[in-house]
Amino acid sequence: MKARVVVTLKKSVLDPQGLAVSRALGALGFPEVKDVRLGKIIELEVEGKDPAEARKRLAQMCEKLLANTVIEEYRIEEPA
Repeated sequence: MKARVVVTLKKSVLDPQGLAVSRALGALGFPEVKDVRLGKIIELEVEGKDPAEARKRLAQMCEKLLANTVIEEYRIEEPA
């Protein structure tokens, strides 16, 4: 199973990189951009025949390593 994990800062956490990108876009002539939040995408290939079990294992990976759940949230996607 191929999966994609999208990790972003929680809405309540200040995103200084996003703020810098937002300001830079405004300075470059894109004033319509009002908010930018940056994150990371992690693509994995997981062995197994049971999609529900693979999803459960991916969630465990996120909780233990891939995301800092104190300040970040994650979602697991299956690419089309």
